[in-house]
Amino acid sequence: MKKYDVIVIGAGPAGLVTGITVKKYYSEKSVLILTQEKGGLVPCGIPYIFNKLNSVDADRMGPKSFVDLGGEVIVDTATDVNMDHKVVYGKSGDTYGYEKLVFATGSQPAKAFFIKGHDLENVFYIRKSYQYIQDLYIQLQDKQNIVIVGGGFIGAEVAEQLAVDEKKNVTLIESESQCFSKAFSKELSKIATEQLRHTHVNVLTSSLVKEIRGAKNKVEKVLLQSGEEIPADAVILSVGYKSNTELAVKAGLPLNVMGAIKVDSYERTSVKDVCAVGDCSQTIGFLTGRSDHIMLASTATAEARVLGFNLFGIKIKKNFKGTIAVFSTQINGFTMASAGINENTGKDANVDFLTAEYTDIDRHPGTIPGASPLTVRLNFSPCDGAILGAEVWGSSSAAEIINTLSLAIQKYTTVFELISFQIGTHPLLTGAPTKPVIIKAAEIAIGMLRNVGK
Repeated sequence: MKKYDVIVIGAGPAGLVTGITVKKYYSEKSVLILTQEKGGLVPCGIPYIFNKLNSVDADRMGPKSFVDLGGEVIVDTATDVNMDHKVVYGKSGDTYGYEKLVFATGSQPAKAFFIKGHDLENVFYIRKSYQYIQDLYIQLQDKQNIVIVGGGFIGAEVAEQLAVDEKKNVTLIESESQCFSKAFSKELSKIATEQLRHTHVNVLTSSLVKEIRGAKNKVEKVLLQSGEEIPADAVILSVGYKSNTELAVKAGLPLNVMGAIKVDSYERTSVKDVCAVGDCSQTIGFLTGRSDHIMLASTATAEARVLGFNLFGIKIKKNFKGTIAVFSTQINGFTMASAGINENTGKDANVDFLTAEYTDIDRHPGTIPGASPLTVRLNFSPCDGAILGAEVWGSSSAAEIINTLSLAIQKYTTVFELISFQIGTHPLLTGAPTKPVIIKAAEIAIGMLRNVGK
């Protein structure tokens, strides 16, 4: 049995960034990543395999950067861990010793056991597996009638990409009144759903699947609670993801109420020298301080960098107290993004806030070809003006603007500070310096705060 200073179980974004960070800052340490597959995928790029990329290999994510730093990768499935003796057991029969162990086992699609017929042939999920997606890509080539259940980011993006092929009839079924309702406000969810309807996707909201029906164990139709029947050669179930914690539970690690591995602020579990990071580990809401259920590669890699820096003793203080939840997507060429509290999550957490919004053109002058409207919405505290959440939609610059506002939320920036935000502008790249959308939204917010209590 070979012993390593660090073993990371999992080669997704969290696992790779953990390994890379450790090798960068502790180059003398031996680091092994155990992975189930030789090839990996960029998780957020999976929907685009079915059209824009038109290839599974175009979305491939590999460990080259880690290996170039001197890390080792072995394709072997970890089947058990003895944390007393610090040993990982592989499916191959090999064993691996460690000083520090990191669970980066990611997440897996939630099974739709509640839908009769979920186990029929040609009923699929969007797994973060190279081989599974390769097989799915091939299987869907000759499928004409495709039904997708679930209108979150993955379901909607896959639907949009498949529907580019006008020979396919793609139907998306969402139980809520709008798609994206868990990430966006009611207004932005409505805008996003309408953008999806402007593609070739048949979008059915406020609709529940009663049963998936078939003959000879192969799917043929989807029956809704309303009685409507939709022909289906293939069904893709996209009803959420859950933390992949079977190995952790078997090893004896405790989980939180969300079913994720319990960790502290530095991703350490309750067992000495054992950590967990990414989708398999718990997240805490930035504003609420409660257990959350955010599974994003951006969140996972932020956690992984913190873990990697501090794996052999805390050397760099963690500068974020919880997960802000930063989302972005583009549907029908229209970009939408959010961060922090919105009217849905704010109400659920009993957070009091006000909202200010400003819309302008993203280039200057507005007559420049390619210019388009851009809207910024700030959700801020009525007490001190601190920015608690934001949404941005319109042109593609919305995705980077939300990243700026995410930092503002993380650093407890107020709308008063935003009005002195120093920016760079250019006619071909940004809106006019006289009316940048972030600053104008902040000005409106300040005006609202002056009227509070009058």
